[in-house]
Amino acid sequence: MPIMIKTENNILNAAMRMFSRYGVKRTSMADLAQEAGISRQTLYNAYKNKDEVLRALIRAFASAALADSTKALRNVHDLGGQLDIVLHNLTVTGFDLVAQMPNAQDLIDGFNASGKAEMDAAAETFRLLIADLLKPHHAALARNGLDADALADFVQHAAKAMGRTARDRAHLLQQLHSLRQLCLAATAA
Repeated sequence: MPIMIKTENNILNAAMRMFSRYGVKRTSMADLAQEAGISRQTLYNAYKNKDEVLRALIRAFASAALADSTKALRNVHDLGGQLDIVLHNLTVTGFDLVAQMPNAQDLIDGFNASGKAEMDAAAETFRLLIADLLKPHHAALARNGLDADALADFVQHAAKAMGRTARDRAHLLQQLHSLRQLCLAATAA
């Protein structure tokens, strides 16, 4: 692995630990450099400021979730199983991560403030993935007055909202199951 990529991964891992432990607001660039075991100059060579670190962290998390989904989808050919994989990686993984953090709301607020464009890009990637899963069912969707792109948009937005508003993990899983079942009903012949 090239040195710069290794350094950036090290910085992002340190940022995740620091942001989850102390929150975004209370973590400084000096804290990040110390946690990563690098000089502040090395940190600033990689990222100009904390907002850039946050955006890179969002990109890394979204890329990992998408890679996990793509890999798992290779072995699953039924729509229900495919939706389970995507909804888990889109929503449950992040929900579980945030639930373990003592300063979760600060992290979420930091992501929302500085990473909206990155979060929107990640959401679009998952929307496209969901649309690809639904497109083979276009005839059934059309009979039900739907199309794959519109339903994918709805599913992606609904899943993310469920992740933000669920009372607990069991409630989230129940809501996602209902969303999955609605998709299956919409694609039934």
